[in-house]
Amino acid sequence: MSHDHDKHSVCISVPKVFDWVTRQVDLPTLSFREPELTALFPCTQQPPGPVTLCQFLSAVPNFQTVCRVIESSLLTNEVTNPFGRTEVEISLPNGEDVCLEKVKVLAKGQLEIDILDEQGSLICTSDPIEFATIQTFYLCAPESTSIDAFISAGQCDAEIVCDSTFAQLDISFSFCMDVHVFADVRLEIEAAYCKPRHEFPVSDIICRENKFPPTCPVVFPGKGFGKKPKVTSEG
Repeated sequence: MSHDHDKHSVCISVPKVFDWVTRQVDLPTLSFREPELTALFPCTQQPPGPVTLCQFLSAVPNFQTVCRVIESSLLTNEVTNPFGRTEVEISLPNGEDVCLEKVKVLAKGQLEIDILDEQGSLICTSDPIEFATIQTFYLCAPESTSIDAFISAGQCDAEIVCDSTFAQLDISFSFCMDVHVFADVRLEIEAAYCKPRHEFPVSDIICRENKFPPTCPVVFPGKGFGKKPKVTSEG
C-alpha cells in the first residue's frame, strides 16, 4: 500500500475492551451408575441381546476410555437480568475501592466417551453427555457494554470401573473461560488515507527467457586475459 502523507484528523469506530479476565473452571465430577450407565452406550444393545456395559466390556481386556468435547456444541452467553447488572463495591489488593458489575455467564456443551481396545481401535462411543455451569464474575461492565465469553482450552478425563458388585463411569472436565467486556467507541486520531500500491510486472515464471546461468566473463573467455599489452612509441 502507498500512503497519502498529508495527515489529518479522522473519526473511527472501534471496539474498546473495558475488561478481560480468564478463569479455570473445574466442573463437579459427573458420575453414572446402572441403569443409566448401560443406557449411555448403544453398543450394549447389539445382538444377541441387551447386556450391561460391564458385561459387554468383559470380552474386551485392557480397554481404554477417552473423553472428547464436541466443539460444535459449546455455547457461552451472559445470563441477563431484566433490571440490569448489579453494581458491587470491591476492595482491590492495594486497598482502593472500586465499583464493578456482577456478571453471570452460562457455559454449556456436550461430551462423548470413546471405549478403545488394547490396540487403540474404537469399539464403542457413548451418547452425548451434557454439561452446564453458570459462573459469576465481577467486571468493569457499565451499561451499554456487551459480554463476549468463550472456552479457550479444556481437559477431560473419563474412568469406567467394573467389578462384581459395582459399575460406575466418572467424568472430570476442566476448561479455561475467557470473558471480554467491550463496546464500540468513536475515536479521533491523526491519520492518512491508504491507497493501493502499483502492481509489479511479473513475467511467466515457467517459461523464462533467460534459461542460462550467469557467467564470469572476466575469467572466461577472459577478454584481454593473457594478451601482451600493446607497445606504443613516443615521438
